[in-house]
Order: sequence, then structure tokens, then C-alpha cells
Amino acid sequence: MITYTGGSFDLFHIGHLELLEACRDLAGIEGRVVVSLNTDAFIETYKGKPPVQPYTVRAEMLWACRYVDMVVANVGGADSRVAIDVVHPDVLVIGDDWLDPGRDERRYHAQLGVDPDWLKARGLNIVYVPRTRGTSTSDIRELIAARGFDYEEQPSGYRIENGRVVRT
Repeated sequence: MITYTGGSFDLFHIGHLELLEACRDLAGIEGRVVVSLNTDAFIETYKGKPPVQPYTVRAEMLWACRYVDMVVANVGGADSRVAIDVVHPDVLVIGDDWLDPGRDERRYHAQLGVDPDWLKARGLNIVYVPRTRGTSTSDIRELIAARGFDYEEQPSGYRIENGRVVRT
């Protein structure tokens, strides 16, 4: 079984880890977990600000995760059909925070750029796993800002080199 999930995975945290572990549990030992990683350009367009970590660093973090077998670029941006068609997954996996009250899936369908007919034609189902409450990249950003660190500015003594933060 091939499980597919997607996202920005900026400031990798326990919620990300638990989502990927759920993907692994669904895929099984012989299955594959594929992560479609949003590009920097898409994140900036969608969220109105760039990611803290560039694509290369976020991809490297995901590749290092024992639950992940493959990382692909979400080159379609708001249209995830491109990446989904490349991967040919058996199931799409996402946190249940994407379900609206009443378990309405339309918000997540819109996020992916798909509709029920498109999913049905490919034999795809969406599995919603429990979201880890109390942690998110937005929460981490707010905490860092509250403590007086502006994540958009590089601290003195550091620079970005080849997509990594290094000491000067």
C-alpha cells in the first residue's frame, strides 16, 4: 500500500511526526509513505509569508524521518492532482483538523484541488487521523515571537549557506 500525505512541514514538530507515523501504520512494513512537500513559492503565495526553513532543509528533515520512504515536490501548488497522479497512492492521509463540523470533506478537497468524482475515478479514499492537539507550526512561531526572536531575521553570528543555517 502507498500512503500519500502533503504539507509544508516547516518547523518539524511532534504533530508532523505523529501524522507520518500514522501514515506508516496504514502503509504497513511493506508499504510506502510518500510526502508531497509544498515548495517555498507556494507557501509564500498560500500563507502570505515564506517558510522559516527552505525547501531543501524541510525535504532533508522528512527524508531523515524513519516513517518516510519518499519525498516529492508539490509542483502543482494548489492543484495537488499533479503530485497525486505521479505517486499513484492507494490512500490519502491527513489530520482530522481538515474536516469541517459535521465531518464535511469539501474544505480538504478544495485544498487539494480535487473533487469526489476525481478521487473515485482513481479509487482513492481520504483517511483522517487524529490531529495532535496543542502543537502547530503557527503555535511555535507565536511562541518564538513572544520570546523576542524574529524568525524572519537572521541572528547575528549566523548566515544561510546552501539552505542551512551556519555559524559565521
